[in-house]
Amino acid sequence: MSEMRLHDPAGNRLYLNAEERAAFLAAARRQPARDRTLCETLHWTGCRPSELLEITPARIDLSGGTIAIRSLKKRRDGAGQQKIIFRTVPVPPEFLDTLNTAHSIREAQASRKRAATPIWPIGRVRVWQIVKRIMIEAKIPDAPHRSPKGLRHGFGINATISGVPLHMVQKWMGHAQLSTTAIYADAVGREEQDIAARMWG
Repeated sequence: MSEMRLHDPAGNRLYLNAEERAAFLAAARRQPARDRTLCETLHWTGCRPSELLEITPARIDLSGGTIAIRSLKKRRDGAGQQKIIFRTVPVPPEFLDTLNTAHSIREAQASRKRAATPIWPIGRVRVWQIVKRIMIEAKIPDAPHRSPKGLRHGFGINATISGVPLHMVQKWMGHAQLSTTAIYADAVGREEQDIAARMWG
């Protein structure tokens, strides 16, 4: 049984709903380039802040339309050795254009040193502060879901209600077990209504 959940013990939602995700994205697009692309990367990939900070120009596939993300959850192989796992997540072409323009990705990829340098050379606390500030600007209520984790959970729910198969959501989010990803199939409220509406149609 997965320990991950979509509500806290008091019943408060731990994920951004569709309207909040849209408001966050709109607010992010009004920010300076670094903060905008940082927030859009979290929005479009569902990655963790610690994973975001490891993304380098070399991991951006501009023609393939994907970003390679190193899963930072510790995993062991059959011999008990820690495994390094990368996952590729497809992202919209317009977002990649923005990322390329803001951070000169194509030019950086031509230099071995620059290609291996993180795009956002800041710490996790700073990422948290940026995301929180933009969520406040987006008028997302002061509640447990107003956080980078709420954004990640929102990505999982959005993918699920959009009809993405759970095994693909699992891959994109870097979950070791499908049972972890399955919590997104338990979406509630408006998200559950969207799922039901597909059945009614």
